[in-house]
Amino acid sequence: MPKLVRLYINSIFVGFALSVLFLGALVALDIGGLRGLILGSSSGLVAAAMLIVFNGIIFSGAQFAYVIMRMADRDEGPRSGRAVRLEPVPVRAEARADARKPMARQMRRR
Repeated sequence: MPKLVRLYINSIFVGFALSVLFLGALVALDIGGLRGLILGSSSGLVAAAMLIVFNGIIFSGAQFAYVIMRMADRDEGPRSGRAVRLEPVPVRAEARADARKPMARQMRRR
């Protein structure tokens, strides 16, 4: 199995494990009366399963993104923004104006 697929499957397992822990914390702490809603309803098991599945999808994606971003190579270059000294370079520029027309007419025309 390719390494990336194995990494993705591991991230899915970690994400769903976090989702189960998250639901356990929600029920244990009774956030928003969720314990009473899940344990007191006939469809509470469906609600718990939906919370686990949808939070598992989110947590799995976040876990996979975190692992992928940690795999980036570290730059060995300078860490500060002042690593290169900038020096001004003189530039020659010419400004030309049409001498036949007054400046006010040139501005109105634009």
